[in-house]
This record gives sequence, C-alpha cells and structure tokens, in this order.
Amino acid sequence: MQIMKASALVAALCSAAAMSSSANAQGEDKFYAGRTITIVIGFGPGGTYDYYARLVARHIGKHIAGKPNVVAQQMPGAGSLTAANFLYAVAPKDGTSLGMLSQTLAIEEAIGNPGVKYKSAQMSWIGRATSIAQIQLSMATSKFSTIEDVKKAEATAAGTGAGSPTEGYPKLLNGTAGTRFRIVGPYPGSVDGLLALERGEVDTALTSYNTIKARRADWIAEKKINVLVTYSMKRHPELPQVPAFPELGKTEVDKRLLEFYVSAEEVGRSFVAPPGLPPERVTTLRTAFMAMVGDADFLAEAAKAKAELDPLAGEELQKIIVQTVNAPRAMISRMRALLK
Repeated sequence: MQIMKASALVAALCSAAAMSSSANAQGEDKFYAGRTITIVIGFGPGGTYDYYARLVARHIGKHIAGKPNVVAQQMPGAGSLTAANFLYAVAPKDGTSLGMLSQTLAIEEAIGNPGVKYKSAQMSWIGRATSIAQIQLSMATSKFSTIEDVKKAEATAAGTGAGSPTEGYPKLLNGTAGTRFRIVGPYPGSVDGLLALERGEVDTALTSYNTIKARRADWIAEKKINVLVTYSMKRHPELPQVPAFPELGKTEVDKRLLEFYVSAEEVGRSFVAPPGLPPERVTTLRTAFMAMVGDADFLAEAAKAKAELDPLAGEELQKIIVQTVNAPRAMISRMRALLK
C-alpha cells in the first residue's frame, strides 16, 4: 500500500501548487466556467485505468478555476492506441480533453508499432496518480504454477490489444526467457481477462497486484491463484518468491531490454492532454492535478477503495516520455523483432 508514501510528497507539492493556482485563476476561470472536461479512457470498464480516471474525474474539477464539469468515458481498442490517436489528432486542443492511456504509450511509439499515429513527447503530460506493479497469474488448479512451467508447455494469456502490456510482457518473455505464452483476445480490459481466466478460457492473465488485493482478496487469502512473475524492476516485497521480470532474461543484454520495457511502470496511471495546448492551460491542469492529490476528500476516497497512490508531477512525467522515445536504436530494434 503506497497511500502514506504519497502523502509525504504531496505535502511539499501542494504549497507550490496553491501559489501557482492563484496566479492562473483570474484568466483561466473565464475559460473553464461552464465547460466540460472529458477524460478518454483507452480500456474497458472495471480495471485500474478505469478506476483512476473516474477517481480523478470526481475530484479535479474543484481545483480548476471556473469549476468545470469533468466526465470520463471509455474508448477501448488496440490496447488504448485508438484513444491515443484520437487524443493526439482529433480531440480539442484547448484543455477540455484528457486521456488515461496505456503506460507503454511511448514504448509503442519507439518500437514503431504501425498502429501509432501520435508523438507522445509532443503531448502534454499532466500528472501520475500512481505507478503500477503488475503480475501474471494463473488459477491454483492450473498446471502452470510457476513461470518455469510456461517454458515446458504452451500457456494461453488474455490480451487486451497489441499496444498493451498484457501482450507486450508475455511476448518479450517468449523471446528472452524461453516461455511459451500464446496471446488470446483481445479482451476490452484486464477485468475481462480475469473473467476469462475464471471461466477457463485462458491459462493466465495480467492485472495489477493491488487490484487483486483490493477486489479479489480471497484469491490471496485462500490461495486460489499462482503468481508467475511480477512486472517490476525488483521482486515485490510481499511476493519474495516470485521472480521479477528483468531477472528472467537469459543474457545481460536481454535483461537490460526487459528493464527498459518494465520502466513503463513509472508512467503507470498517468493523465495526458493533446499537443498544442496553450502553455497557461498546461500549467493550470498540472497545478490542479497536484492540488487534487493532496486533497483530503480525494485521499479519503482512495483509501476507502484501498487504491495505491504514488503521484508524480507532469513535468517529471514529460522527461520520462522524452527519454523513452529516444532510447538506443539497437535495443529498440531487438524489442521490435520480439514484439512483432
């Protein structure tokens, strides 16, 4: 649980946010008064992308001068690339559209995914609600109880689209660790993948560890699942026996490649706006976001849902995105071949 971790960071940020907010308020209240901000969610309902988008939609408006209405709506497809392309090229570029998109958005651009029609570094990154630790799991009754079992026989994995980690992670393990995952889908979102796992349609599925803890706690308490791998840079402290993604690479080169891909967990559940926003509008949204993550009502709702919070300012997110799209070409070429 990272709620307490977030609050220490937030306390320092909120003071700066408040000062900047008052400076912007006089002009921005005229723009946002009576308007609606739409948060486009690139995945189906029920997963963490959906949850954080709707959580923010319920709270960010009161921190924006003019108190705009904020709504969230689904636009699933192609692992959120449909929503990303819409946000980049079609959505209004005036601060009334935001996106909650795949954490691998910049990686998909870097590897040349043909479905990418956007430039992620040109978009305006507003803020991160939390980083995400994801896991690949199977039911306890499955013959795939460890990642080693997936090296011995083909295991189906629920995918949510080629631009999603649900497909990227298993494909990279196939190429660097010798696993035998076969993607099935695409499903609209990770929740649908979990339902497919329960129904026996697939052998494995991917979701965040916090989702399991918060919404399927009995799966852990009653040992109804196996966790095959954690998609994080290091082993999760609550799952010390489960290997972390990078350590499964057979060579040092492949381990570095896996580290690069899993760095997307730092993007996590972040909010992004189209390119070309007026600078003052970007400042308004970023300031409102950081004020919101320190708001007592926001923190209380997240705590009640047992949701992780690990905020990051938009300026820092922007740096991560720029670094990702400018990754070494040799690494990108290798990754592109594995994800083909």
